[in-house]
Amino acid sequence: MPRASRPPARAEQSPGRSAAAPIAWIALDAVLILAFAASGRRTHEHGVTVAGVLETAWPFLLAYAVCFLAIRAWRLPVAIRPTGLVLWLGTVAGGLALRALSGAGVAVSFQIVTLLVLGAFLLLPRVLARVRRGRRRRVRPVA
Repeated sequence: MPRASRPPARAEQSPGRSAAAPIAWIALDAVLILAFAASGRRTHEHGVTVAGVLETAWPFLLAYAVCFLAIRAWRLPVAIRPTGLVLWLGTVAGGLALRALSGAGVAVSFQIVTLLVLGAFLLLPRVLARVRRGRRRRVRPVA
C-alpha cells in the first residue's frame, strides 16, 4: 500500500490528541467543578457531603457536558481558544441558568465568584499544558 493512502500511525498524532486525552480532560474538569462546589459549600457552612456537593455541582456539570458535546471539544481538549474559553463561559452561563431555573440562589456575588473560580479552574490547566508542551519542544536534544 503506498504511503500516501495509509492512515497516519498512532505515533504521528500531535500531542494532546490521543484517545485518552479527552477522557483525562473531562475527568480533570469534572473534579475541578466538584472542588468548586465543595469549596463553596464549606465556605458557607452547608456541609460537605457527597449529596450536597452533587446538588451544588450538577447544573455546572450538565452545562459543561452540553458545551463539550456542542463544540466537539474531544477534538482538541487542551486548546485554550476556543475549547477552554467556550467550556468556561458556557459552564458558567449554563450552570447559573440551570441553578436559577431550579430555584437555587444566583446572587450577583455568587455569579462573580463562579466566573472567576471556574475561569481559573478550566483555563489554568490548559495554559500550564501549553507552557509545558512549549518547553518540551525547546528542550529536545539535537541529534
